[in-house]
Amino acid sequence: MNEKESIACRAAALLEPGWIVNLGIGIPTLVTQFVDPEAICVQTENGLLGVGPPPEKGQVDPNLVDAGKRPVTERPGASFFDSATSFAMIRGGHVDAVVLGALQVDERGLVANWAIPGEPVLGVGGAMDLMSGARCVIVVMTHTAKNGSAKVVRECSLPLTSLRPADWVVTELCTFRVETEGLVLTALTPGVTEEQVRSRTEARFAVRLAGGA
Repeated sequence: MNEKESIACRAAALLEPGWIVNLGIGIPTLVTQFVDPEAICVQTENGLLGVGPPPEKGQVDPNLVDAGKRPVTERPGASFFDSATSFAMIRGGHVDAVVLGALQVDERGLVANWAIPGEPVLGVGGAMDLMSGARCVIVVMTHTAKNGSAKVVRECSLPLTSLRPADWVVTELCTFRVETEGLVLTALTPGVTEEQVRSRTEARFAVRLAGGA
């Protein structure tokens, strides 16, 4: 299992049977590899409830894509609807969880995931609605940027996606729960120490590891 798959696997463990879940672009799409498709129903904001796995080679339907324009399949019992209905579902609180990537998360759990100054801006897409409407927000991302800079920061320097904080932040090093007082380190990836997490994290955080650590 590679680094990104490890992140997706631990994020999948946070999902509960019966949930309707929206998956963002990138690492979030890997979550489908680690959930029971009979227990978790995947929704995409361009109008499909009951997203199936990627199609086999040669079986791609160009009209059947997710919000990131990736080819998908539909599961038995899936339903199709227009974008307005999809966003009514999201804004109405009918999506249990969203798993999305991020550029930065601050020590209050606020997320920046859609724009980098000086680079082309494609728009926030559905992320703003999903963060506001989903009952549980799970952020999955690498702990540091490609240049080694921290992505778990004291305060986001990039444009915020929403004023609603995430509930969980999962990286290749650890898992943070976002609580009233801020970030709480709840789990370490096997082989990773608390000191390693602190050395790569700008944000302050409390520690309540499973097992009483």
